[in-house]
Amino acid sequence: MMRLRLPFSPRHLALVPIAALMLFPLVWMLVTSVETLPETRQFPPKLIPSGIHWQNYPDALDAAPFGRFFANSLTVTLASVLGNLVFCSLAGYAFARLRFVGRDVLFVVLLATLMVPFQVTMIPTFLIVQKLGLVNSLGALILPNLVTPFGIFLLRQFFRTLPIELEEAARVDGCSRLGVLVRIVLPLSMPALATLAIVTFLWTWNDFLWPLIVITSTQHSTVQLGLASFQGAHQTNWSLLMAGNVMALAPMLFVFVVAQRWFVESLAATGVKG
Repeated sequence: MMRLRLPFSPRHLALVPIAALMLFPLVWMLVTSVETLPETRQFPPKLIPSGIHWQNYPDALDAAPFGRFFANSLTVTLASVLGNLVFCSLAGYAFARLRFVGRDVLFVVLLATLMVPFQVTMIPTFLIVQKLGLVNSLGALILPNLVTPFGIFLLRQFFRTLPIELEEAARVDGCSRLGVLVRIVLPLSMPALATLAIVTFLWTWNDFLWPLIVITSTQHSTVQLGLASFQGAHQTNWSLLMAGNVMALAPMLFVFVVAQRWFVESLAATGVKG
């Protein structure tokens, strides 16, 4: 008697309902973005619209200056990603390879900040930004995100998995510490750098609370603040709101799909070598 062999483990079947449950909000968002306004207010909601109204997307772009919102979000996000890659690399390498007084204590204190919620540091951060005269500017969104404890921790852990013999050989040849970092360590750390770039991109692009606090004008608003303009005090245009959400989600999906290979390699390398 021949036994039917599945191309995957039967245990993976348990993931199907979980995946469907997680995908349902995304499907509902896509369907709502092409529905008419009366259809979005029906209960229970319809997963199959009567027609596809692509006009919701141009209407969403006309209802708010999304071009300005996207430009602001892209500027803040790219600056934050670049800042994290540079400063977290320097700090992570120092914690991983350099020996100085209080290194381990300072690293423990740095890790402790990961357990402090943003709501605790929100007011002190705002006061610092206010003293610097950056309120209601893109600088107020960029400066607090230029370096993160998570990025330092991630790169420090990855740098410790690299063979130190390569660095010692470069040092013998007369290469400086900064040269070793730039020429030896960073090229070998592309998976970790890609992971940090993805995480920073997602965090910064999706940030809503901090821009809501420091930004007061439409000219400097980000995409997430712009989406809030579709929500009124008495009614919400759900079709335009979901169309805006789809457009705001597209860059994140693109970045994750493009850099997914490095993200997986980083996790695998850390798990095997660490």
